[in-house]
Amino acid sequence: MVETGPCAVVLVEGISDQVAVHALAERRDRNLDAEGVSVVPIGGAQALGRYLEHFGPQGLDLRLAGLCDAGEQEHVRSAMERSGLGADLERLGFYVCDPDLEGELIRAVGGVAVEAVVEAQGDLGPFRTLQKQPEWRGRPLEEQLRRFMGSGGRRKIRYARFLVQALDLTRVPRPLDSVLASV
Repeated sequence: MVETGPCAVVLVEGISDQVAVHALAERRDRNLDAEGVSVVPIGGAQALGRYLEHFGPQGLDLRLAGLCDAGEQEHVRSAMERSGLGADLERLGFYVCDPDLEGELIRAVGGVAVEAVVEAQGDLGPFRTLQKQPEWRGRPLEEQLRRFMGSGGRRKIRYARFLVQALDLTRVPRPLDSVLASV
């Protein structure tokens, strides 16, 4: 077999997003590597311009897609416009997660089911400690879980796969479903 480079690139903000995209592809029996699709974490939306220059029409001219957090949407739109691709993110295969992919996954799986995933991973004690903190007491379970996923070193990366594995495939968050469908 002749080895070829990618034909499409999915640009994501971080490693946890990369893990989630790959996990959903696996659940859907897709082998992104064999399909020539690379999922590239760019280290935050501020780096997007560099990656668009490298992978886009002025560079390797690959098919592009991506995910971004809601708070980065305007930055992403600006980078896309500056690169000459245009401003219609979804038409270009870029989807916005509200507020981020972890939040989307927690909503889709459901707070109680995510709490069960946390327990299965042996992290219920640390999660209960977070819930007892004054600033988190009384907040909605989904907010507490999102904060918990975002704290503790590489927890967000570790849980990306577990949350996708816990998903009912009829309830995949639209941005994640759409970005995978676009490549």
